Amino acid sequence: MNGDWLLCGRDGRLIVYLPSDGAVLCRAEPAAGGPWEPPRRAGGPQRLLPGVAVGQGPDRYTHLVAWRPTVSGEAGLVHSTHYRPRLAALDFAPVGHPDKKGGRTGTPAVAVDAQGRAHVFVRNKGGGVSLLAQKEKGGWEAWADLGGEQVQEHLAAVTGESGRVELYAAGPGGILHWRQEEAGKRPVRAEGSDVDVQPGTLCALATSAEHTTVYFTDTGGELCAWRPGEKPVALLAAAGPGPVSAVRCVIEGHDCTVLAQRSASGRVAFAAYPTEQESAGAWWTESGPRLPADARVCLALDENGELVAAAFAPSTGTLMITRRKDEPGLALTAWQQV
Repeated sequence: MNGDWLLCGRDGRLIVYLPSDGAVLCRAEPAAGGPWEPPRRAGGPQRLLPGVAVGQGPDRYTHLVAWRPTVSGEAGLVHSTHYRPRLAALDFAPVGHPDKKGGRTGTPAVAVDAQGRAHVFVRNKGGGVSLLAQKEKGGWEAWADLGGEQVQEHLAAVTGESGRVELYAAGPGGILHWRQEEAGKRPVRAEGSDVDVQPGTLCALATSAEHTTVYFTDTGGELCAWRPGEKPVALLAAAGPGPVSAVRCVIEGHDCTVLAQRSASGRVAFAAYPTEQESAGAWWTESGPRLPADARVCLALDENGELVAAAFAPSTGTLMITRRKDEPGLALTAWQQV
């Protein structure tokens, strides 16, 4: 899954979106802290290819984007909207291909602007990035080529506090960056950074009214934070491979950014620091049981603004949840399998 797959829905219920064999499953929490509903298929019966993108707008509607096979050797993108966790998602509908036709070109990413319009980004056959944006009153704009060169498979899309959409991509020259200058306008190329990025490690988060912050692991194994207009900062050594999950929450009255990642030991590692104050430092604290190598972790806030973490291992189908305790600091409850 590309994007935050643990979310708080419009009705205040938590929901997870999980990869399955040729499908994406969803599970909702009927009541806070209660038993979770059994998994159900989202978006109808059609078969999907690996790499589903998830994005949620200020309206808390979830948008899902994936590739599906079409004719032999070719694929097309499909889109679904899930309005409330306890309702069925709309069936996946075809939205085309960045090159009109062809095979799968890369894992999509999706972000949703303040007007509720989904913006789908995907690598094209030329190695750049293409965009498909929803119209405000329904339907889709035409595909647009945003440029770029030799971008990596994994893209990171994010909606800033302004409600405008941004995209980060990694390539041989570092991090590429696109942003909307005005609501409803096509994102344009903006300042990037000439850092070396390990593939598949980008994660973007809105961290203030002015900034989004992108997290990545550099080729030296350091987890770094970068905001356009500033220099990248090495925050701490990455706990393990793959991207971190990041969320902002209030801890003892302070605006903090919490990071989580499956560590090299197999447990989930957490770190927290004052938002946009990387100089304050951060350190990992491991939690929970050892998880399979394919496990990933995701952070979210529940309807009361409290931290929740989920870990999911596709190889075993195991989903585990923990929450922040009503105690000082970043104390967590025991992990529960759901």
